[in-house]
Amino acid sequence: MRNAGVGSWPERRLRSSPDRDALWFEGTTTSHGGFAMRVRQTADALAGLGVRHGDRVAWTGANHPSALETLYACGQLGAVWVPVNARLTAPEAEYVLAHSGASVVVHGRDHGTLADALRDRLPGVRTWVAAEPPVDGGADSLPYGELLAAAAEELRDEPVLLDDPCLIMYTSGTTGRPKGAVLTHGNMTWNAVNQAMGMDITAGDRTLGLAPLFHIGGLNGTVNPTLLRGGCAVLLRRFDPPETLRVIEEQRVNSFFAVPTMLDAMSRLPEFHTRDLSQLRTIGAAGAALPLPTLRTWLDRGVTMQQCYGMTEAAPGCTVLDSADAERKIGSAGKALFFTDVRVVDPEGAELPPGEVGEVLVQGPNVMSGYWEDPAQTAAVLRDGWYHTGDAGSVDEEGFLYIRDRYKDMIISGGENVYPAEVESALLELPAVQEAAVIGVPDERWGEAGLALVVPTPGADTDPETVRAELRVRLAGFKVPREVRFLHELPKTATGKIRKPDLRARYAPKQTETNETAPTETAPTEDDR
Repeated sequence: MRNAGVGSWPERRLRSSPDRDALWFEGTTTSHGGFAMRVRQTADALAGLGVRHGDRVAWTGANHPSALETLYACGQLGAVWVPVNARLTAPEAEYVLAHSGASVVVHGRDHGTLADALRDRLPGVRTWVAAEPPVDGGADSLPYGELLAAAAEELRDEPVLLDDPCLIMYTSGTTGRPKGAVLTHGNMTWNAVNQAMGMDITAGDRTLGLAPLFHIGGLNGTVNPTLLRGGCAVLLRRFDPPETLRVIEEQRVNSFFAVPTMLDAMSRLPEFHTRDLSQLRTIGAAGAALPLPTLRTWLDRGVTMQQCYGMTEAAPGCTVLDSADAERKIGSAGKALFFTDVRVVDPEGAELPPGEVGEVLVQGPNVMSGYWEDPAQTAAVLRDGWYHTGDAGSVDEEGFLYIRDRYKDMIISGGENVYPAEVESALLELPAVQEAAVIGVPDERWGEAGLALVVPTPGADTDPETVRAELRVRLAGFKVPREVRFLHELPKTATGKIRKPDLRARYAPKQTETNETAPTETAPTEDDR
């Protein structure tokens, strides 16, 4: 996150605004000067544990200041930070730690048992460090606080270049083993600049660190860009809707990043309409399509909703829907950020005209250098300088991007392409529907058909045919799911995204994770359905 000889972000903040708030966490505020000192101490402590240039330092846990301290400390040492999803099982975490070659692991208070389970299975991990006293297990982990208390505050200035790895962030691994996206110091810097420009982040901003820091949106959506600008990151350990609204009001939060399920959960609370949100200027929403009812609910509270599009491999920012167009272009992911280019192409790589759906390609200094120790996967997605996202999208006449769905999620029913995200958006407009996911299931007549898995609104009528009838008013007949099933809950990731691979495994176990079938020249009419 810094170039050789330039100095790390916390150091720049120390020279220009040492007394400004940098972090707020559970009632404790740390200034930029204090944060910079903590980073220096962390770097010295890690060096004392044998961490050198190029070594990997892993971190796992709920949101906590130690995540950012270890990230920036790795930058001062030229080491590489590896955030590990706190929800992974022990075997999953073992794979990530072994594959990345981490030599030190810093874990949260809830991961002492994980450290105990893996300590003897990962000989490459020399040291386990507990960021806080573990609630269970982890007795052999070194106390983070004691390491810092004994550490020096002198600045370590190991030269790093823009092309040097800053962190390795592992993808969710929905189609096999997780892949480690290598984000360089240049990737991180350019993304921060892009995000700060796209969301109008200022030095006086207070942003909410709501999504998990081990995910790219939680880390780089607004938190790192705000710290770069000299603002304050208000960290929440985990998402709790009532507590989140309380902190937004109390801390006078100006912006944050969230996935739509988080926004929907907060907007359904009675106190949503009485909390003081007057300082909340902008929310960046990504990770799934933003349902129109949720969008309108927040717009009615005077908050600008900026639909964003990105991915781990792009650190993550690719496009943003500018505040001036938020209502005029509802449903769009906006236009490319300033230092990023976006194209929509056909299978041969030719750029498509407005309105036609193709694969979204991204290019820019924020795009990863590749996947850690995986040249084959790197070559498969980085071609001719462009990252091939695997997302299906289109642009309109004004150049605004619309993400239709993942190609692998697309349902090809009787030769027609059906994008689940569009169907889900229509479902979420129905008063009886609280959450929804649509997947493709085998169908003898059409090849594939849609299955809607719905969490109903409390007290709502749960008649599947009523839902299908209401969808027919909103969607073409071939898009209406063949079946609607009501569930108590939907499986979700740590960021609140619905885990469709889990749903496919349960309801369509014979379906593959990819769909390579091409649409036919002719398709059934709506009346055929």
